[in-house]
Amino acid sequence: MIKDVFFVPLSHQDQLTVLRDILNNHQCDCCGTVAECEQMERLIKSLMANDGIQADMKSMLNDVYYYSQAGKYSPDLDQHISNHQEQLTQWVSDMDQFS
Repeated sequence: MIKDVFFVPLSHQDQLTVLRDILNNHQCDCCGTVAECEQMERLIKSLMANDGIQADMKSMLNDVYYYSQAGKYSPDLDQHISNHQEQLTQWVSDMDQFS
């Protein structure tokens, strides 16, 4: 039986790494899940509230947020991901530069 459970919050760098990994998977695999879109939204909301995130990064995060929101409600998520391959490639590249 587990007596104590501790949750350690992710640093903003860890959050960016998780977000980048999801975007990279979408870009490489051309498929994803609604749960991944929801996870991206949660990560981005947390990152946007961080004063340490640069304005140009926040602009990109805003674009990724709308991508994830549109994907979550898309009748064909895999097609949505395929339609955004160019943006996904750019976002992953941009995130590599920020880290």
